[in-house]
Amino acid sequence: MKKSLFLFGILGVLVIIACSNIKADENIKSTEKTSTENTTTITKPTKELSEEFKKYWYAGNAEITSYKLEQARYGEMREGKAVLIYVTEDFLAKEQVKADYQNSDNIPVLKLNATKKFNTGIYPYSIMQSTFYPVTDNQHAIKISSSMQEWCGHVYAQLNNREKYELTSHSYFQGEADQNFELNKDILENELWTKIRINPNELPQGDLKIIPSLEYCRLKHKEIKAYDAKATLQKDANYNTYTIEYPKLNRSISITFTASFPYEIESWTETFKSGFGANAKELVTKATKLKSIKSPYWSKNSNKDEVLRKELGL
Repeated sequence: MKKSLFLFGILGVLVIIACSNIKADENIKSTEKTSTENTTTITKPTKELSEEFKKYWYAGNAEITSYKLEQARYGEMREGKAVLIYVTEDFLAKEQVKADYQNSDNIPVLKLNATKKFNTGIYPYSIMQSTFYPVTDNQHAIKISSSMQEWCGHVYAQLNNREKYELTSHSYFQGEADQNFELNKDILENELWTKIRINPNELPQGDLKIIPSLEYCRLKHKEIKAYDAKATLQKDANYNTYTIEYPKLNRSISITFTASFPYEIESWTETFKSGFGANAKELVTKATKLKSIKSPYWSKNSNKDEVLRKELGL
């Protein structure tokens, strides 16, 4: 009897171990399946969000900051305004669009809509770039898009993070008209503007391969691809400055932000040659902070809400 009970006990233990292994395998397969369906590659552990982060970014508001813009274009400096709009939202991993409903499969992202408006002589420029970056800071941006309008025409480019970067680009320029191509998953300059707000201490530094901003590639008619770059992070008591230099492009960009949370972007400069041929010269685009507010802007669409634009200096 005792022997039978002993054998039965051993059998029970073996069954439990087997079931545990099956459950573990199921969890692994479930994770692999989710990763495949989402078609984005998670390569790092997720960053745990602090209570400070949650309180600031999940209070039902966007952070809207206006900047005085001095933009280099056609070999001259142009005055204008830039606006950075940061807000958290849920993103659909497969479709890579904003989620209408809450779901455990949604990816929480920090979205940046960056806009610029300035005039070149008689005609205006309007530029907008959108970046969707996981708040867990464990993979590249899920999606980036860029559009540019002026009286000659308009251009649009979109990057989707799937098995590789999938890019679609449309332009009115000959040789840039309609393109679809893939790129390896190098660092994206666009995504660094969101990483600064989440985890600036882990900004990539040293000799790197970086894909420049979609805005720059279109303004300068450069091929969208990764270029050799050197990145540095200079820390001071109150402000940090992150600088990227592209030797082959004769271009550099420096972003200055507060040294403590929420790491607000105070200003930036971008140095490159502007103009054509022998008349091209090195100029520095500058953006300097004017005003920052927190607001659910999507509900502020009545005439009386235009006072908020005045508050931002727009």
